[in-house]
Amino acid sequence: MTIAVPTMGESVAEGTMGKWHKANGDNVKKDELLVEIETDKVAVEVSAPSDGVLEVLVDEGVSVTPGQAIARISGSGSAGSAAAAPVAAAPATGGSANGGSAAYKAPASDATLSPSVQRVVTENNLDPKAIAPTGPKGNITKGDALAAISAAVPARPAAAATVAPRADQPREERVKMTRLRQTIARRLKESQNTAAQLTTFNEVDMTSVMALRTQYKDVFEKRHGVKLGFMSFFTKAVVAALHELPAVNAEIDGTDIIYKNHYDIGVAVGTDRGLVVPVLRDADTLSLAGIEKGIAALGKAARDGDLTMDQMQGGTFTITNGGTYGSLMSTPILNAPQSGILGMHNIVQRPMAVNGQVVIRPMMYLALSYDHRIVDGKEAVTFLVRIKELLEDPQRALLDL
Repeated sequence: MTIAVPTMGESVAEGTMGKWHKANGDNVKKDELLVEIETDKVAVEVSAPSDGVLEVLVDEGVSVTPGQAIARISGSGSAGSAAAAPVAAAPATGGSANGGSAAYKAPASDATLSPSVQRVVTENNLDPKAIAPTGPKGNITKGDALAAISAAVPARPAAAATVAPRADQPREERVKMTRLRQTIARRLKESQNTAAQLTTFNEVDMTSVMALRTQYKDVFEKRHGVKLGFMSFFTKAVVAALHELPAVNAEIDGTDIIYKNHYDIGVAVGTDRGLVVPVLRDADTLSLAGIEKGIAALGKAARDGDLTMDQMQGGTFTITNGGTYGSLMSTPILNAPQSGILGMHNIVQRPMAVNGQVVIRPMMYLALSYDHRIVDGKEAVTFLVRIKELLEDPQRALLDL
């Protein structure tokens, strides 16, 4: 029985083989975890479809595509010569990964492109017939289309100087970046290169929210089974501000602006593997308890590596809380194609002038990074001021003020 790379989402063209949990020739049981395939967004687990002996076809660290055979399960007994010979990784080539495969099929001239591929092809005036396909059925993937764009751009002369890695120095250790870390680096840089990013700041007096939380946190946890944190207050304030300033909840698509009439809030979560941003769906319909439960569930799934592709896509706005690590102030980078991201920070006791008197108040700096192509400075400042008002006087939300 052949084990193939599972479908990893429409926008995921390939993955990298992780560590095999079973060795070549081992006996395995049905549903036993064999290997994880690391994609741009999540790690996909591959389990044994039946009892038998494992024959590994693809080694660790090799790039694979959906539908590609990576192992076989044979009946009881020895896996044959496969157990005695090491697995050979396919040599890297400059062309399609399927170019030399007997199973490769050229796409039909009238083959239907997926929406994401069609968008890349149309926006960049590409000829589908000139794109080398690597999809499991000979189809063109989004990765193929993006690769065609890169191939069409002449390489800079200076690029040749960076091809060879520099020599390692004493007391240094070279570690290959994981696919997730490479993706994070690429997406952040693409975000900087694409959007006209600007950050505006404000500060919020957390006295009222902290007092409300202290007063009701015990009964809240007893009633709802979840702790009352600050994220639910901020999420409620963000949704209210997005209602009033829809440009911050929109995105640019070519020469069009797409206004989102839904409020799916991305919540940045730091994990051992890197930063991920799962999405809290329909946050405008959730109570404080619903928000806290949703964020807690997403955070646990992120740390356990159990996030699905659906949980990682489609956010309209992002909140990132560097305050959990002690950050005083930062300028968050947009989570493309979103037009806004709110940065929360550490709460610090600071002397403030209130009604002509100097008092000590728990203060937090807020940072809103936004795409200046679609969000004007007035809208950005108004958005941040609105959040400040709702947090400093939570009763305003109850009275819809």
